[in-house]
Amino acid sequence: MSTLQVRRMTYAALFLALAMVLPFVTGQIPQIGAMLCPMHIPALLCGFMCGWPWGMLVGFVAPLLRSVIFGMPAMFPGAVAMAFELAVYGGVAGLLYRVLPRKKRNIYITLVVSMIAGRVVWGAVRMILAGLSGNSFTWALFAAGAVTNAIPGIILQLVLIPVLVIVLERAGLTLNQQRDT
Repeated sequence: MSTLQVRRMTYAALFLALAMVLPFVTGQIPQIGAMLCPMHIPALLCGFMCGWPWGMLVGFVAPLLRSVIFGMPAMFPGAVAMAFELAVYGGVAGLLYRVLPRKKRNIYITLVVSMIAGRVVWGAVRMILAGLSGNSFTWALFAAGAVTNAIPGIILQLVLIPVLVIVLERAGLTLNQQRDT
């Protein structure tokens, strides 16, 4: 195993740990804690920093593992749908960040495209899961879950993630562009 692979695995473990802990931190703000979407941030950052495979893996595992360990989010349908959503966040962020030229605006483009793609996948999975359980998943439920209830989290992600990516990139901690040797 190369040094780069070990570093990626270490970063991914750090992002997974953050996904486990951040909901406890934001949960201290009862009015908007869950609306800050704390598990989304590590999945997106892992994609940016480690690349799409690691971002996708951490995004998929984080809600399922948190559900098993802490009981939140509820496994069905919450954690299952969120697993696919966060996998898309990490995967798309890692892929686009790798292929687009290194410009600040492309960090925002990558972030917005990742967030939209993840929310669309979340809605599709929720619709499938609702159908399997004999329930319905309406456009109003999608809009509320993907947009309205998530506005504080969307704002936080749009402000925080580009700053963190720029700082980590300047510090030479981004592993997404590097090749395994």
